[in-house]
Amino acid sequence: MEQLRQVQTPQGVVSYFFVQKKIKNLNLRIGRENQIVVSVPLRVPPERADQFIRDKADWIFRVQARRDADRQDLDPMPSREVCRTCLADAVLRMYPQVEGLGVRFPQIKLRRMKSQWGNCHWRQGYITLNTALARCPEFLRDYVALHELVHFLHHDHGPGFYAQMTALMPDWQQRRQALKGCAWVLEAGAGEEDAPD
Repeated sequence: MEQLRQVQTPQGVVSYFFVQKKIKNLNLRIGRENQIVVSVPLRVPPERADQFIRDKADWIFRVQARRDADRQDLDPMPSREVCRTCLADAVLRMYPQVEGLGVRFPQIKLRRMKSQWGNCHWRQGYITLNTALARCPEFLRDYVALHELVHFLHHDHGPGFYAQMTALMPDWQQRRQALKGCAWVLEAGAGEEDAPD
């Protein structure tokens, strides 16, 4: 069963989709377009989901406000040429950090991707960057560029990879967190947030 419901909360009205499934717990998700879905076990009545929404209203409004602010902060999608220049510039800025470690300058490819900001093809000597990254602030483009360059040294996301990232960019975790706020620009499979326990 799926039903569109509205709940009055102290912060305002919340519209959400009520979905009954074969699950054990109540789950609240905010999709990348700020749509709200509450999934509940089959025998849970809609009124219990309504109360769950009231209990999580502060969190819901915080997430939606942050996403709206993030959307306003991002630049519009530039032309392909401007996109190529700004992403190549990010790689050029970050490359000196890995050059002395034996990394050869990679070929840079651009592609519109639905769920990744970039990837490294270390065997073939190139990295692919998502064109959507051009809409993000420079410090986030730099983070993704360095992330992909470090993959030439550490091919997976093991402890060595993260230790190298920390050595080269001590605030990489904060940058990664900030990049999650831009996930709505990816077309599919990104930008959903689970409610905290």
